[in-house]
Amino acid sequence: MAVIVAGVSHATAPIEVREKLAFRPQEAIRELAQMRDAGLIREGVVLSTCNRTEIYAVEQNGDSVARITEILSARLGEDASQFIYSRRDHDVATHLFGVAAGLESMILGEAQIHGQVKEAWEECRGESGPILNRMFQSALLVAARAREETGIGRGAASVSSAAVQLAKKIFGSLKGRRAMILGAGDVAEIALECLQNEGVRVAIVANRTFERAQSLAERHAATAMHYEECWKSLSEVDVLLCSTASPVPVVTVPRVRDAVDARGDKPLCILDIALPRDVEAAVGDLDNVFLYDLDDLRAAAAANLERREEDIPAAQRIIAEEVRIYWDWVAGLAAVPVVREFREEMEKVRSAELAAALKRIGPLSAEQKRALEHFSRALMNKFLHEPSVRLKSAAANGRGLGVVDAARYLFALGEKGDSRPTEAADSTTGTQPDAPVPEGTDLNA
Repeated sequence: MAVIVAGVSHATAPIEVREKLAFRPQEAIRELAQMRDAGLIREGVVLSTCNRTEIYAVEQNGDSVARITEILSARLGEDASQFIYSRRDHDVATHLFGVAAGLESMILGEAQIHGQVKEAWEECRGESGPILNRMFQSALLVAARAREETGIGRGAASVSSAAVQLAKKIFGSLKGRRAMILGAGDVAEIALECLQNEGVRVAIVANRTFERAQSLAERHAATAMHYEECWKSLSEVDVLLCSTASPVPVVTVPRVRDAVDARGDKPLCILDIALPRDVEAAVGDLDNVFLYDLDDLRAAAAANLERREEDIPAAQRIIAEEVRIYWDWVAGLAAVPVVREFREEMEKVRSAELAAALKRIGPLSAEQKRALEHFSRALMNKFLHEPSVRLKSAAANGRGLGVVDAARYLFALGEKGDSRPTEAADSTTGTQPDAPVPEGTDLNA
C-alpha cells in the first residue's frame, strides 16, 4: 500500500492540454470507481481545476500511476506522460498541503484553490476513505493556518483582485458603488465577482451579443443592455470594467467626455482588462477619470507577489509540521493493525509449540509449567519488540507504507481478508464516513 498522486498542472502542461484533461465531477467518480473495482486502488480523489488535474489514491495492487497515465492519455488523444508528474507517501501530503495553501498556484497564495480542494474532496467522498479523508481535511486546515499565520495571501495578486484594490484607492469603500461591465466573457465575470465581493452593485452589463449580456446580468442581478445603448448610462456608474474582444478601442474620448460632463466632479474609475485595450489612452487625460490598463494592474499584482514570496519559508514550515503530524497518524492507522495481527499469529505459534513441548517432556508440576509459560512469553516478546517498534517507525519516517505490506507478505498476514483500515477509522476525526467534516475541526485533539 502506498499513497500516490499523479497529474498535470500549469507548471507542466499548456492550457491546450489542461483543458482536455479537466474532469467533471461524475467523470471523476466514474474513473475512480473503475480503478477501485479493478483492484488498483482502495481510495481516490480527483482534483480538477483550470490549472491542474490530479488524481490522489491509496494503492492496493499494481501500478496506479501507470493507469492514471493511460486515463489522461486517452482523454488527451495522445501520450500524456511528458506532462505528468507523480509523488508518493510523504511527498503527496507535502504537495497537497502546498496546493491548498496556494504555494503551487499560478498566482502565489491565491485563495480560490482552498474552496476547490474542499469541493473536490466532498464530491469524491464516496470513493475516498480514512487515509485521504484525513489528508484532505488536514490540507484545508493547513491552508487556513498558512493564511492566518503568514502573509502568503496578503494584497492583490491577480489582475481581478488588483483591479479592486486600485478602485478602492479612489473611492475608499466600494460598498454601494455602481458598475458597468463591457463584455460578458469568463475574465469579465471573475473581475465582476471580485467587485461584488467588495459591495459593488453591478447595474449594467453590455455586450455585442445581447444574449450573453443577458445571461451574465441574470446571474448577478444586473440589467442587460444592447451595446449601442449603454453609453448614455455611463454617467450613472462609478466603475467601468472593460473586457471585450474588440480589435480596436471601443471606449473613446467623446463617449467618456459626455459622461464626465454629466457627472459633475464625481470620479469615474475605468478598469481596462482587455487585450488589445478597449479604452483609448487619451481617456485617462480627462478630468476626474482614473484609467488603469493591464500593465497597471499587473504591476500592482507583482508588487504584492514579491511581498508574498517573503512568507514562503514560514508557510513551508507550517506544512512540514502538519505533514509530520498527519504521517504519524497514517503510520499508526496502517501499522498498528499489522503489529496486532503479527503478535496474534506469533501467540498461536507459541501456544502450539509450548503444548507440544509439554507433551514431549511429560508430567510437570504446576510451578514448572508456569515457568515454561513465562519463559516462552518473555522470549516471544523479546523477539517481537524491535520488529514492532521498527514497523511503526518505518511507516512514519519516509520509507513508505510499503514496509507495512512487506510485513504482511513476509508473515502471511491478512490472507483471510483485507486488513486495510476501514471507514470506521474515520472516528479518529470524530466524523461519519459519509458526512462532510466541519471546518475548524481539530485533527490533533
